Amino acid sequence: MNVSKYVAEENLPVIDAMKKIDMNARGVLFICEEGKLIGVVTDGDIRRHILNNGDLKAPVGNIISRNPWKAVEGEDIDYRHLMKKNGITALPIVDEDGDLVRIEFLNKKIEKSMKTLGVPVAVMAGGKGTRLKPYTQVLPKPLIPIGEKTIMEHIMDRFENYGCNHFDIIVNYKKNLIKAFFMDTEAKRDVTFFDEEEFLGTAGGLKLLSGQYTDTFFMTNCDVIIEEDYEEILKMHKKNNNIITMVCALKNVEIPYGTVEVSSDGFVTNLKEKPRYSLMTNTGLYVIEPRFLDKIPENTFIHITDVIQTCIDEGERVGVYPISEYAWMDMGQMEEMEKMRGRLEQGL
Repeated sequence: MNVSKYVAEENLPVIDAMKKIDMNARGVLFICEEGKLIGVVTDGDIRRHILNNGDLKAPVGNIISRNPWKAVEGEDIDYRHLMKKNGITALPIVDEDGDLVRIEFLNKKIEKSMKTLGVPVAVMAGGKGTRLKPYTQVLPKPLIPIGEKTIMEHIMDRFENYGCNHFDIIVNYKKNLIKAFFMDTEAKRDVTFFDEEEFLGTAGGLKLLSGQYTDTFFMTNCDVIIEEDYEEILKMHKKNNNIITMVCALKNVEIPYGTVEVSSDGFVTNLKEKPRYSLMTNTGLYVIEPRFLDKIPENTFIHITDVIQTCIDEGERVGVYPISEYAWMDMGQMEEMEKMRGRLEQGL
């Protein structure tokens, strides 16, 4: 077994460890020195580090667990039972000298598909999708095919894997096509449509759902797929008693030019060649309490970010659930749509 994509050294920067976890798609890295297992770090460990304003350039060894669950090669152990009993999804197998030999995995997708959260989902599907012309001159954005399914079906599938089976869909542009599609499709879903008569923005449209919910609900834009644990997102929201939790991706941006810093009196103070920055980016997926809807004015064009800022100004608890850049697929622009299509067709 080639374990290299699941292994790192403890001097690897946290930001690079996060990238490696993205690429192995198992949510974990085992930390070894000269082949010997010394610790483990998970995507959850990195998430907590980010929420604590930890330095992303710090060595990942600063945040690892140094006594990971492991088994010795040749022991008579039911690996699957051991992992399920202790709530882990990957078990390192070492030899008698402590060198990592291989890794046993639980199938995370099968485990997660058993969840039954029962939380309703609001889908903002009324926009014109102007950045995706000419596609959206023919089809509304929710019905653009990505592989064998529409983007809307991909989104719904992921929520339904967690037992979120009811969808309230706010529609406007080409709304009759969207309604007709869900009436005629073979896969029958629990869907209610709400007509936005005028374009009201992401919050103005959401206001149409006032009175529909008595408890927490998800809200998503119709052009994003989030490959994350929706149960964990919901748990963090509830634990922190937030009025709204924003799911945000850690986006790495490289400026393709040399940059210049200038003092107030006009002198150059510093030069940076192609600097790189890590930014928290709003993905368009939220967990929301019903009282958030009371903050939205009636019949007014307003974006959800403006309402969130109002909540912040009023001292409400606005949370963030950080995810990796790789866990966020966005088809809001043509180039990103092609990237999404490529990943989904390859099953990545």
